Amino acid sequence: MSSIYDSRQRWKLGFIFAAVLIAIASVVVSDFLIKDLAREEREKMEIWSEATRVMTSENPALNMNLILKIIQGNNSIPVILCDERDSVVSFNNIELPDGDAGAFMRDKVNELKAKNPPIAIDMEDGTFQYLYYDDSIILKRLLVYPYAQLTVVFIFIVTAFLALTSTKKAEQNKVWVGLSKETAHQLGTPISSLIAWVELLRSQEVDPSLLDEMDKDVKRLQTIAERFSKIGSDPDQNPSNIVESVRMALAYMETRISSKVKIHAFLPERPVMVLMNDSLFAWVIENLVKNAVDAMEGQGTITIRMEEREKVVLIDLSDTGRGIAKTRFKTIFNPGYTTKKRGWGLGLSLVKRIVESLQGGRIFVKSSELGKGTTFRIKLRKYRA
Repeated sequence: MSSIYDSRQRWKLGFIFAAVLIAIASVVVSDFLIKDLAREEREKMEIWSEATRVMTSENPALNMNLILKIIQGNNSIPVILCDERDSVVSFNNIELPDGDAGAFMRDKVNELKAKNPPIAIDMEDGTFQYLYYDDSIILKRLLVYPYAQLTVVFIFIVTAFLALTSTKKAEQNKVWVGLSKETAHQLGTPISSLIAWVELLRSQEVDPSLLDEMDKDVKRLQTIAERFSKIGSDPDQNPSNIVESVRMALAYMETRISSKVKIHAFLPERPVMVLMNDSLFAWVIENLVKNAVDAMEGQGTITIRMEEREKVVLIDLSDTGRGIAKTRFKTIFNPGYTTKKRGWGLGLSLVKRIVESLQGGRIFVKSSELGKGTTFRIKLRKYRA
């Protein structure tokens, strides 16, 4: 099994994995910085508490100016100094409210107790005071920083992924359209030549029944060329009876597939109108039938059911083939996906493009079981005159 998308998928996964590693490394480094800053702030608080203790000492040899400078130098860390009964002795960098200041400070002390372990200050008179402190504004901002980093990295990953996907999709569309137009152009010359040869043979009294069959094949080639020429442009869509379109496509395919493949169709008796291009939609059914025949290796049963609802029509095409793994449900519609040694893997991609060009058109794998078969579902909006 091969697909040109496998390598691209690996590149995308590799890119996402690298971005995630960068994000994790960034968060880890930030966490180290936060812990270092928190440790540094605690050391500052211990120095501050020591300065507070020394200020209460009567030792005249101490440099009181230096101590006051240390204490007053704290302009970012909220601190509360309490006695042994948790009565507030002093505080710094805390703004009191207009209401009950006492209740506010009691709540603040309990809040700071829960945040950081208090620093005990020996007052050298048999009593202790306790310093409670909060994280500084810088530390609080730094705590938010990893989340901001993750958000930025996530946005970067999503943006880059979407840009990569849209760029590749645009390139694929250009190649797809160019290939289709060129195919239609290349078919034009031999088709014209075949038409001329058929007319020449008619004048040579060749068996008319043989020429009629040749004429059918030439018209078929003309239809195929016309379909390819419409890829990349908006095809004309007209109200059409989708029941008849499906029936005609199945009738065409029944004579061109293995006699060991049986097709069972359960279609409504009355017309079901859908706004579509009849020729292109017939191509959808033909490709799905061919895909089913390949999946069954030329032997099995194909069942097609059409269900009419109030606003939509559902078409289910089931086979008894080898099935599809759930991980491949979306990949199979990508250009280049194929399970065959020959072919470009464009069939289901073409089907998806045609169906999604219709009003409310959608196609997906409804169900599949390995070794038992697959069911594709087409959903279309009904035409309202």
